[in-house]
Amino acid sequence: MWGTTPTIPAGTVRAVNRLTARWAHATANATTGAPDAVAPATPELDAPSGTVLSAAGLWPLLGFLADGAAGAARAELEEALGLRAEEAAGAARGLLAALSAIPGSTAAVGLWARHDLKVREEWRAGLPGTAFGRLGGEGPEADQRRLDAWAAEHTDSLIPTMPVTVREDTELVLAVAQALRTRWIRPFRPGLLSPETGAWAGRELVGLHRSTSLLDRVGVAEAPFGPLTVLRVLGNTGVDVHLLLGPEEADGGAVLSAGIELLSGARKAVPGDLLPLGTPGPGLRVGLRPSETREPSLDVSTSPFSLTSDHDLLSHAGLLGLTAACVPDPAPLPGVSEEPLVVEGAQQTAVARFHARGFEAASVSAMAAVGCGMPDRWYRVRSVKLDIDRPFGFLAVHRTSRLVLSAGWVAEPVPYDEDDVVDPYEDEHEDGDEDWDA
Repeated sequence: MWGTTPTIPAGTVRAVNRLTARWAHATANATTGAPDAVAPATPELDAPSGTVLSAAGLWPLLGFLADGAAGAARAELEEALGLRAEEAAGAARGLLAALSAIPGSTAAVGLWARHDLKVREEWRAGLPGTAFGRLGGEGPEADQRRLDAWAAEHTDSLIPTMPVTVREDTELVLAVAQALRTRWIRPFRPGLLSPETGAWAGRELVGLHRSTSLLDRVGVAEAPFGPLTVLRVLGNTGVDVHLLLGPEEADGGAVLSAGIELLSGARKAVPGDLLPLGTPGPGLRVGLRPSETREPSLDVSTSPFSLTSDHDLLSHAGLLGLTAACVPDPAPLPGVSEEPLVVEGAQQTAVARFHARGFEAASVSAMAAVGCGMPDRWYRVRSVKLDIDRPFGFLAVHRTSRLVLSAGWVAEPVPYDEDDVVDPYEDEHEDGDEDWDA
């Protein structure tokens, strides 16, 4: 059986979930074109099937960056982090230790610097268990291969490459990798899903189905856009996945934000056993039926998903506290190295997979810095993609602390093929998993 789950300070949970809500709101609304009150809508590099992100994987990187920042860059990072810069490195170390202590979860920090860059020892000492390496010995291609191997190693190959690219002029790369796997206490049964209404109406899709007598696994909360249906799917590692379904007209950012507010207690959900008869929430029907036992029933049908998203963090630089860190005058990161550095690129790659037997997710957040004073580095080209409707969102949540580990939207379901109505990830699991539904 799994050991004791870690204690994560409530202040850290609030700060990380706050960043999750703001970033998810901005990202979801950027891809749908909905108005965004937090940051200007900026296109993301998300796949049309949806988007996934991890503020829990990014927050420690911002914390370590704040520890070496000064002036406007330091103040901006403090706002994004939700705490003072002098506390940031310690809080980031504590969060990474807690993430590593969650059963089925891992976290790691990597730092690489050019061979002649003098990294300040007091700043480097604040990074926990860091894999420190040097860049430039055999050229950027060899450096990239080593960084890619690090990303694959620390995400169990869920993310095979580092999200930033090493160039000839790259002076420093700082990265945080995070991965988690959980198995459902009660697995789903793969089968057919045939929606009659909504964006997926009239299509034959792969569905996941299961029944339980525990009605409190589902609930309905009131949100600014109307009712929000929340289904909790419990994992066996203390990590659960909350599926969020709002009204069709509700934008994705608002639905995700409301789901995170439920975790803090700012909103309350009425559990399934107290819901009125009828259709009290999106996707829900509550009625009475004859039965041979006294047990109530909750029958769930949902869709599996496998999402990968690449996020250009500088497209939300203001929200994530990175605007001033990209400006060379004055040098924004004097505490990181003796030579002046400026952030040249910041990216996150995130993945999430929800299937019949469990859930897995990973992220690698990375920042690349260069020396100040090279103007050709300040031009950026962005890729714009049109996204489609997104029927539901998801949050992967550490059960005891309510820390959001991964968040995202599912836009496109898996098409149905009668030859493939099995767990699409079955070959990835070892034998002996039948005891999950005990």
